[in-house]
Amino acid sequence: MLMKNLGLFCIALLVSACTTINVDHVKLDNSLDVNAGDAVVVLGRHHSAEFETEPSLIRCIGSRLQKGTREVRIIPEHEFVDMFYPWFEARTAPMHPKRLQRVLDLPLIAERIEKLNIRFFVWVEGSTERTNSAGTMTCSIGPGGGGCFGFGTWEDTSEYETVIWNIEEFKEVGRISTDAVGTSYMPAFVVPIPLLAQVEGDACKGMGSQLVRFFNDTDTELKQLPGGE
Repeated sequence: MLMKNLGLFCIALLVSACTTINVDHVKLDNSLDVNAGDAVVVLGRHHSAEFETEPSLIRCIGSRLQKGTREVRIIPEHEFVDMFYPWFEARTAPMHPKRLQRVLDLPLIAERIEKLNIRFFVWVEGSTERTNSAGTMTCSIGPGGGGCFGFGTWEDTSEYETVIWNIEEFKEVGRISTDAVGTSYMPAFVVPIPLLAQVEGDACKGMGSQLVRFFNDTDTELKQLPGGE
């Protein structure tokens, strides 16, 4: 049994956690004109308990977009939601551009939007979930010490859809669909050593890279990117 666990441990060290990601990007408006100083708000959809988009993912996408774009500036989600309370809370946030137009018809809201020079909304909906697991692990404590022995694996699956709205014209101008599957490993020979797939982080890289291309106006067609690039 000891040699078997040792063999599994050695094999696991040779296998790194990995993620497979596919990103589809469609630009619906090929005449997109982004001006210096235009502001973008990146928001997560939180209206459904079934799909609670992670705030950490929204921060990650906003950070990558801010670093990679030449013209636009990013307004963080929490600052925007607090500033426009209660219009963009989970239960009141507009689901369609025309609904947003009705919100912006309110003079106070319109004045704040204009002052901040907000032109684009980026909505992200989806989540990362544990989808499969296998293996066993046993831990024990005795007079001479303790430890864990075994080997486990699990998969995390991410499914996200990102929609870009141009609020000057109140229409959807782009859409990004992202699917990512990552396999993590947990070998244990006395001490468990997790080899974790960074599924959420890789999904952020995929969406962030496509958003950067979108706002830098370097893509005009459907794209598929392998490996989270």
